[in-house]
Amino acid sequence: METGERERVRVHSDRGGYPVIQHGPRDVNDLISAGSIVSAEAVWDHVTMADRELAFKAGDVIKVLDASNKDWWWGQIDNDEGWFPASFVRLWVNQDESGALEAVEGPSEVHNGHGESSPNPSDCLCLGQPLQNRDQMRANVINEIMSTERHYIKHLKDICEGYLRHCKKRRDMFNEDQLKVIFGNVEDIYRFQIGFVRDLEKQFNTEEPHLSEIGPCFLEHQDGFWIYSEYCNNHVDASMELARLMRDARFQHFFDACRMEQQMMDIAIDGFLLTPVQKICKYPLQLSELLKYTVQDHSDYRYVAAALAVMRNVTQQINERKRRLENIDKIAQWQASVLDWEGEDILDRSSELVYTGELSWIYQPYGRSQTRVFFLFDHHLVLCKKDLIRRDVLYYKGRIDMDHYEVVDAADGRDDDFNVSVKNAFKLRHRECEDIHLFISKKLEEKIRWLRAFHEERKMVQEDEKMGFEISEYQKRQAAMTVRRATKQKGRSGPPAYPPPLDPMNLGPYLLPDGMCQADGYEYGEPKRSTSPFWQNLSRLAPFKK
Repeated sequence: METGERERVRVHSDRGGYPVIQHGPRDVNDLISAGSIVSAEAVWDHVTMADRELAFKAGDVIKVLDASNKDWWWGQIDNDEGWFPASFVRLWVNQDESGALEAVEGPSEVHNGHGESSPNPSDCLCLGQPLQNRDQMRANVINEIMSTERHYIKHLKDICEGYLRHCKKRRDMFNEDQLKVIFGNVEDIYRFQIGFVRDLEKQFNTEEPHLSEIGPCFLEHQDGFWIYSEYCNNHVDASMELARLMRDARFQHFFDACRMEQQMMDIAIDGFLLTPVQKICKYPLQLSELLKYTVQDHSDYRYVAAALAVMRNVTQQINERKRRLENIDKIAQWQASVLDWEGEDILDRSSELVYTGELSWIYQPYGRSQTRVFFLFDHHLVLCKKDLIRRDVLYYKGRIDMDHYEVVDAADGRDDDFNVSVKNAFKLRHRECEDIHLFISKKLEEKIRWLRAFHEERKMVQEDEKMGFEISEYQKRQAAMTVRRATKQKGRSGPPAYPPPLDPMNLGPYLLPDGMCQADGYEYGEPKRSTSPFWQNLSRLAPFKK
């Protein structure tokens, strides 16, 4: 490899969609040892409640400091260091002079069509193309949209009348909770799609399809598409429940009989139930294709462009809520690890860890400052205390209901409410009484991060209320079962216990002064004395051991 040439580490996606490292000319650790700046872009959010793990969100850039462990790497973001899953990132290697990073595999693909923030004029046909060809291409896209909508309505009808209707009659085989898990709100989707397709048909010009104006129809029904969020979030649970039932031959025969009576195509029931998930993800692709073959002076152009933005937002938000539901197992496991927990479970009202960090905290005027670890979830700020000996052990010390408090920035200097001098501080003030909490961070940057996190938490709560997002009782029970299984497993995969050791023989980019040999660069001391029996006995008194 020539000097200055960028080294690449190839990445591909495994079946789960995670990037997997392929060995390039040199191993990642070799690049780090050679002095290369090895950075990685987060593909997925890493929600963590452990001090030794590095939390980040999709899109963050992490400096990789050690990659000797194939599953967990040691990295840095700003001044924070910690372990993170190697499968959650894709590598970037070195930086150019402008500071821009070069992606290993280029921009990540977005399978729901959410790839552009605004329509690109170059995607649209120019006016110089033959009129007949331009109109024909747009007509083809319109015809495809109408055809797929009609077939989709038939699929939904088959699910509701071919499967669900018969299942409701067999109370000896299915209870109400099972049917809710398996079929979700498919009946609501069916009713919505009937109205949507009815309006599409009104806008469809059968004689000259290219003149059809279907963009306004998507805009008029945009709020109705949010019902897909509940169905998509429930789909994984539906698949698990179906897989469990299908172990019994009685259920296999029953579903086959339902399919044949309805004269449905020969695919399993889980194939039919996957159709709504595929459909909502296909809308942005269809509208993007329609916009591509719609000239800007067409009466439908601005409506199609607006509809594309709306449907991209819908699919993006649905994916975001699905991601949050996939993280609830981590939240349940974290709560189980906190000692002396009191009150309701986190999952009773919360589903996302927004931010975490250590702060000095004063609860009342003239009160004593205490250091606590804070975990900000939607609706809750949880207070924990570290064990004096086992620093990775947390004790529950209370929580603050964020629905009843407002965040107040505190100016540097003497605070009138607490009669203390503060720097980098903020407060939480109760909206209905005089209850106040004072928080002090070590650095201004940390205070700014907390203020942004509180703003993000309120925004998240408002969006959830608008969309009706909540965790079902079934999902809570599944998370609890996952925690119980995890506690029984031995050798669970996790990050190493300690940071990677520094290699004293690896000089990296550092140079020794002239006239000084390499051996002179090290000081060989005598072996360390054995640990004092006092400390050995003290460690036995620790209340908890791994």
